[in-house]
Amino acid sequence: MVFWGEALSPWVLGLFGGLAITFLNTIGALSVFLWPRPPARVVNTMLGFAAGVMLSASFTSLILPGIEAGGLGPVVAGIALGAVFLTVVDRVVPHLHLERGREGIHGERIRAVWLFILAITLHNMPEGLAVGVGLGSGDLARGLQLTLAIGLQNIPEGLAVAASALSAGMGSTFYAGIVGIRAGLVEIPLAILGAVAVGLARPLLPYAMGFAAGAMLYVIFDEIIPETHRQGRERLATLGFLLGAVVMLALDVALT
Repeated sequence: MVFWGEALSPWVLGLFGGLAITFLNTIGALSVFLWPRPPARVVNTMLGFAAGVMLSASFTSLILPGIEAGGLGPVVAGIALGAVFLTVVDRVVPHLHLERGREGIHGERIRAVWLFILAITLHNMPEGLAVGVGLGSGDLARGLQLTLAIGLQNIPEGLAVAASALSAGMGSTFYAGIVGIRAGLVEIPLAILGAVAVGLARPLLPYAMGFAAGAMLYVIFDEIIPETHRQGRERLATLGFLLGAVVMLALDVALT
């Protein structure tokens, strides 16, 4: 498997990873046809699960391997850059949270559905980048493990996005599914970008791993956790978070 991965160019590995996680996101989004209106407590639990997977993956598949590859300093610098980048994007790009309302530069002429898609797109950016960096790092086994983990959490996340769009009155069930799919498409180009960047400039690897991890940690603590704790159902979200973290740790042990 390792030799097969080494025979492929970085952009092919990134494309493979991006398509894989986007496909699983699509499965989740289309699940809205089978379960169009899951209770809010279920949505919060699913998002908590996704956050738990992302948190564990940030450490087991990005931060710790990054430290092994280049030391603590570059990884910490990358984490800081990732957090700063997401902070700037969050303040500048207009987007809509169903609970918190509009954020970023106000764009009153932009339809609410597009603002919502932009919000989820910002959420998905670090995931695609992380998968690309993982696959382009040279450690194909760990990269595939990260791809599997992000893909698995994309299934409940895709359903949560589509169901939220439907509950907010953004269109029919069909259109809500399209919204969930469309918001995940950004993961493909970012996976390619991450893989190509570390493939062409190997010294960037620890910085890139830290950057992807920092961006994911930012999304977890600035976006997902506040959203899941806003309606007084934080216990279920916390249980989902713990389950996601354990699942990712189990994958790390089983696949390494």
